[in-house]
Amino acid sequence: VKAFVQHLDKTKNKLIPEPIYAIGEKDGITVEAALEWTDSYHESVLCFTNNIPQRDGGTHLAGFRGALTRIINKYANETGIAKKSKVEISGDDAREGLTCVLSVKVPDPKFSSQTKDKLVSSEVRPVVESLMGEKLAEWFEEHPKEAQEIMGKIVEAAAAREAARKARELTRRKSALDITSLPGKLADCQEKDPAKSELFIVEGDSAGGSAKQGRSRDNQAILPLRGKILNVERARFDKMLSSDQVGTLIMALGAGIGRDEFDIAKLRYHKIIIMTDADVDGAHIRTLLLTFFYRQMPEIIEKGYLYIAQPPLYKVTRGRSERYVKDDSELEAYLIEEGTDGETLILSDGEQIRGEDLRERVRQASTFQANLRRLALRASGDLIEHAALAGALAPGAGEDEAAKTAERLNRFAEEGEDTWAGRFVEGALVLQRSVRSVDETIALPPALIASQDAQRLAERAGTFRDMYQQPAILRHEKSGEITVHGPSSLLSAVLESGRKGLKIQRYKGLGEMNADQLWETTLDANARTLLQVKVDHADEADDMFTKLMGDVVEPRREFIEENALDAEVDV
Repeated sequence: VKAFVQHLDKTKNKLIPEPIYAIGEKDGITVEAALEWTDSYHESVLCFTNNIPQRDGGTHLAGFRGALTRIINKYANETGIAKKSKVEISGDDAREGLTCVLSVKVPDPKFSSQTKDKLVSSEVRPVVESLMGEKLAEWFEEHPKEAQEIMGKIVEAAAAREAARKARELTRRKSALDITSLPGKLADCQEKDPAKSELFIVEGDSAGGSAKQGRSRDNQAILPLRGKILNVERARFDKMLSSDQVGTLIMALGAGIGRDEFDIAKLRYHKIIIMTDADVDGAHIRTLLLTFFYRQMPEIIEKGYLYIAQPPLYKVTRGRSERYVKDDSELEAYLIEEGTDGETLILSDGEQIRGEDLRERVRQASTFQANLRRLALRASGDLIEHAALAGALAPGAGEDEAAKTAERLNRFAEEGEDTWAGRFVEGALVLQRSVRSVDETIALPPALIASQDAQRLAERAGTFRDMYQQPAILRHEKSGEITVHGPSSLLSAVLESGRKGLKIQRYKGLGEMNADQLWETTLDANARTLLQVKVDHADEADDMFTKLMGDVVEPRREFIEENALDAEVDV
């Protein structure tokens, strides 16, 4: 469990060098726990009974919390910290930034349901409270320096809680109508039943204005948010409550905020839909909102009330007919459908491919091209494609495949420049030629050839190797023919053919759509696409939010470095 805690906190700043570890047995019940504090503002406690996780805790968690609160308050009183700081420390304060894994072994455990989400064996609580109380008291006595660090954080948490309480009281005194004076005004719906009501959180005032005009006033409310919402991962509770956008959002939802105040039964909408632009800023705002809901209102996600709108990225018009296209992959599928209509691919052996067979070959070429695109960031895309089709990227490739790569390059080179020769040198594929007494060398390094992307490309190239031993002809029944040398040129030719006669409009922001277009694409329940937000693995989700949105820079830098080549950034 100690290693588990260290794993959970690997992207956080820890207040103590090593987790506190406790193990003991009493009345036939074994208790094992590891815990430490970080500088985050969120509690993360994982509970297990006989190695079965309890999502909702239970008597073992109650015993642990009771022991922790008692020992912290006792230490604060004995050292004079409580008197000096003039704050009352609660259990919530003691657990701010706490990470703990608590495991008990119980001979005959009782749970609240068959899913075993909550332990209800009453005999467990006093055992956990007693054993953990002894261990914590001993640790605080033996580690005065670390204890002072922890107490400093807890006192800060208590002061912030008091400030937040005052801020909440101010918020509570405002009437519901006061929300109209806040930035980002709520346009509410007429429906009062939360199960039938929807709230769209819309990026920007212009998109918010169009959404207000295009919505169904019966059951759709619109809340425009101007600018970026506060990153609650790095903000204390009182600072969060002082944020205008957060305050607006809390009041619009109507369920309160905070462990003691939030009441899911008071939530005014059972469909909360995040609606942001398709660019980088939109993705950032969406992530900030997801961070807010995950950290401050996780029950909304657990109940399945949170969604992400999927507005279309394109409008495609041909003559008087128009259609909306969700994203790049759907646009490509549409262009392949259009671009293969009336086309025939004629291979060098005379075989003719058309219709659905041709579309399938083009789709395979698209998958091939996606792999190639990632590798082309590191070396020449043309060379990589020729090497793949010649078999030079496959495991065990040798001089024959290097020579075939050179043959392919020469086949498509200008006359007098077709002097490429290929060989492998220490695992690298090296191609050289001399043109007008000028030597030219290009190479694929061993690391690239051994990469997973290159091996996937080599596998996919097997589908095309026989097709493109010699150039093929793509013939259209009306517009003539074009020579294709491989999957990339086939895909390019088909997409170009599919674009003819089309007007493709790209929506970078929701504000570019008018009210009718927003209704047709994003608001109309019969036509829209929504993505429901779910958390399958709480520890992985917690790690990702901490890594991407937390204070520690190094894990975020590593994440960016590892995934930079996979990112398709639309600025």
